[in-house]
Amino acid sequence: MSKENYNAYEHAQAQFNSVADKIGLDETTCELLRQPIREYHFTIPVKMDDGSTKVFKAFRIQHNDARGPAKGGIRFHPNETVDTIRALSMWMTWKCAVVDIPLGGGKGGVICDPRTMSEREQEQLCRGYIRQLAKNIGPNIDVPAPDVMTNAKHMLWMLDEYETIVGGRYPGVITGKPVGMGGSLGRTEATGFGVVFVLREALKALDIDITKTTASIQGFGNVAQYAALLYTQLGGKVIAISCWDNNDKTAYTFKNADGLDIEKLRSITDSFGTVDKDKAKEMGCEILPGDAWIEQEVDILIPAALENQIKADNVHKISEKVKVLAEAANGPTTPEADEVIKERGIFVIPDFLANAGGVTCSYFEQVQCNMNYFWEKEEVMQKLDTKMTAAFKAVYDLHKEQDLYMRDAAYVISINRVAEAVKKRGWV
Repeated sequence: MSKENYNAYEHAQAQFNSVADKIGLDETTCELLRQPIREYHFTIPVKMDDGSTKVFKAFRIQHNDARGPAKGGIRFHPNETVDTIRALSMWMTWKCAVVDIPLGGGKGGVICDPRTMSEREQEQLCRGYIRQLAKNIGPNIDVPAPDVMTNAKHMLWMLDEYETIVGGRYPGVITGKPVGMGGSLGRTEATGFGVVFVLREALKALDIDITKTTASIQGFGNVAQYAALLYTQLGGKVIAISCWDNNDKTAYTFKNADGLDIEKLRSITDSFGTVDKDKAKEMGCEILPGDAWIEQEVDILIPAALENQIKADNVHKISEKVKVLAEAANGPTTPEADEVIKERGIFVIPDFLANAGGVTCSYFEQVQCNMNYFWEKEEVMQKLDTKMTAAFKAVYDLHKEQDLYMRDAAYVISINRVAEAVKKRGWV
């Protein structure tokens, strides 16, 4: 995750300021919405397996809750920064608004590397995180979820700690839990499938046959895997994926011009999204440098890793063949690169629309927990498809009607919805 001269929070604010100017948003509302409404910074001491005690820095940031409780994941990452969490909380506000669910934006993070921690150490970290935050989260206050390098097991430990502290059963306080313990069917697939639901609609709108398209994907974690699965099931061909190798501490691109077998690739991938290189070669994969994913002669690029990946120094490597950029990651494209993409006429499905399937299904999980009645997977996926399709249509229609860049159209819808909420509440 390159951080040179890049600040995700400044990136998020620049995007907001640009659209706020376009729609003539008053300065007081701008001041309220361009920064988080609340921030919690704290430390978590954890007794490590070797007997030492390590102190971890952690954050929980609530950007805006005018439309409903704050909602957003908790990241475990060694390079985490508070400004990244601020940016992600802001993007979560717009994400919830663009799909029109009654939630606001929040995000959490711990500076740590779970890949080097035992399961016991990770559990103590999760429980310590909740002990610091128990008074400031809740089903009607702020609802965390998993994010980068956190999973259902982490969420269940956090839920158990919260319920122990508060005294009672509150399954709606955290989403992304295991199925059978308050988790929703379909949540695992939701973000990746949501990306492809809106990609499918974009290709229809552009009159492009999905069965005649090829794609290159950055990342091979949960989101990328399920996006690749559904995309290939709909007839598309993934010819390259790029992922981090935890052993070599670098990224590689795995390419097969005839199309990658996603199921087989998943079978040789560990829980952190690292593909076994030797087995990939046996499958006929060509092993290329990590950044080769962006140079592929494909119709569709899907960045599904971290922020700050398509930048001024590599955006020109994007092939002339590329027609669609579907941002499955949060903030993968810097403002400088965005200008080049806009000039090139590449159709962008912006991050907070493309990857909103995760928070939408988290909302479904919250609803199911609160009413103690759970839906079948088919119903969950149908509701998700309906929500994502409607959100895309609203953004696309505005893009066509007002000749707006797709990212700007999505922002106009989201900012207007949140601004209306803060004004009706009398906050400004």
